[in-house]
Amino acid sequence: MKIIFLGSPEFAIKPLEALINSGHEILAVVTQPDSEAGRGQKQVPCPLKVYALERGLKVLSFEKISRDGVKELKDLKPDIMVTCAYGQILSQEIIDIARLGIINVHGSILPKYRGASPIQSAIINGETETGITIMQTEAGLDCGDILKVKKTLIYDNETAGELTARLSSIGAEALVETISDFENNTISRIKQVHTDATFTTKLTKLGSTINFNKTATQINNLIRGSNPSPVARAFINGQMLKIYRARVREDLETTEKPGTIIYPTSAKQGVFVACGVGVLELLSVQLPSGKEVEAKTLVSGRKLMEGMVFSDYSSTIVNNGANL
Repeated sequence: MKIIFLGSPEFAIKPLEALINSGHEILAVVTQPDSEAGRGQKQVPCPLKVYALERGLKVLSFEKISRDGVKELKDLKPDIMVTCAYGQILSQEIIDIARLGIINVHGSILPKYRGASPIQSAIINGETETGITIMQTEAGLDCGDILKVKKTLIYDNETAGELTARLSSIGAEALVETISDFENNTISRIKQVHTDATFTTKLTKLGSTINFNKTATQINNLIRGSNPSPVARAFINGQMLKIYRARVREDLETTEKPGTIIYPTSAKQGVFVACGVGVLELLSVQLPSGKEVEAKTLVSGRKLMEGMVFSDYSSTIVNNGANL
C-alpha cells in the first residue's frame, strides 16, 4: 500500500514505524512546520520529523495544508493517507486525494472525547477505560465511521504521558490491522452516534490550576492528566508550585480548611494537603527556577510546612492568572 502519513508528536512515531516494518511504501511524511523554542528562539523540528529524516523518508511541512499542500500531495498518488495527531483541519479537497481516503489514529473510544486532548481528558474525568479508534476521516471533528477499536484499562496513578506511550503502541497495532483489512477487502464500518459525542479542547495552564475545594481524587486526576504538560499548579506563599505527582491518602482524615498543609507533614513523612473531601499527598513538585524534586525535601528548607495554606482558587485566578 502506498501511504502518506501525517503527524507531529512522539505519539505518531510507533504507528509510522509499524507501517514501515509491515512493508508498506511511505510516499511522504507530513508534519507541522518547525517551531521556535528556547531563549534563542531556535527552529526545532517536531519528534515525528526527526524520526522520519533519520529513516530517510521524504518529509513535507505546510503552514496550511489545505491551502498549500493539495498539488504536491496529489502528485504523489497515494492509495491511502493516515493522520495521527497531525494538528491541522483537513479540507474536503485533501480528504479526497487518496483513492481510499484518509484514516485517523485517535486516542479515545469514539464518539467520546473527540478533539484536541482525548487522553488527558479521560484521565482528568476519572475514566477507568480508554483506547484507540481507527476512523475514516470526514469533514468535521472526529465524526467519521469507526473502522476499528482497541480498548485498554487506565492504570491507577498513570499519567497522561505514560498512557500516551501505551496508546501509541496500541494504535500502531490497530493501524496495521486496519490497513490489512483495506487490502483484503474486509473493512467494516460503524456509524458514530453523534448524540453521544463529547468534545475536548487543548489543556491550558489556567485549566490545570488546582482547586483544593474539590475532592482529593478529582485533584489527583487533574495532576495525572496534566503530566507532562502543561503540569498542574497551585500558589502558596505567593509562589507558584508545579505538582507533577501525588496520591490520594485514604488512610488520613482531616477537618482543616481545603488547601491547608496538615499533620503528619515532615521531611521524613511527606507533604499532606487537606482537600474538599479527603487528603492528598504531594510526591513530586517544582518551585519557580528550581527542578522537579520530592515534595518532602522542601520541608527541610521550610518551603512547605504544616499550617501553610494554598491560595484560594478564585483569588489565584484573579491575581495570578496572567502569570500561570
